[in-house]
Amino acid sequence: MKRITPSARQQALLGAALLLLAALPGLRPWLEAGMWRHMVLQFPLLLLAGALLAATLPAPARTALARWNAQGMTGLVAVGVVLTVLMVPRALDLALREPGVELAKFAALLLAGALLRLSWPRAGLVVQGFFLGNLLPMMAVVGQLYIDSPLRLCNAYLLDDQERLGRWLIALAALAALAWLAQVAWWLVRREAQGQALTQSEAPARENSTDGNGSRFIKF
Repeated sequence: MKRITPSARQQALLGAALLLLAALPGLRPWLEAGMWRHMVLQFPLLLLAGALLAATLPAPARTALARWNAQGMTGLVAVGVVLTVLMVPRALDLALREPGVELAKFAALLLAGALLRLSWPRAGLVVQGFFLGNLLPMMAVVGQLYIDSPLRLCNAYLLDDQERLGRWLIALAALAALAWLAQVAWWLVRREAQGQALTQSEAPARENSTDGNGSRFIKF
């Protein structure tokens, strides 16, 4: 069955639509009115928009980017820095109060989404595991901090909203880890199956080149 892949133009249009959705005057205040919606809904929405918009990046730009993004490490480090900074409660408060910080947040998340798309396929399992091994435990620790803190860490949000965000962060970190481990397991099983198929396809050729006693028959 032929796999249908959206064209770069279709992906860019979808990314622009998601960006517009996240920035709509009627929807953006609703997304940012709740601490968990701000981080769990708006952040991924902008990351996905950035990843889709990156589909239109021309080949020369991709080549230039690849020169400093060996194995996807530079791009993944940049993604980790952006997400780490935006998980700081003070950054959320400033984004709500300062339009310049809000604009920088949008730009940073779009860039992070694009870098994630361009870097993830270039990174091997070791680099991916290193990236997730640092990011996901940090998410879980931040989530537990939000749950355990008796004080509001963000001036703009209530304590119960803060606790809800903490539970979301822990759950998402666990789900992301399980999803990646499942992907690794699937990849290993598939590679083993391909290796067995290759061995079986080579077996008849080896049998044809040997005589009945198992010794190699040499033709003159």
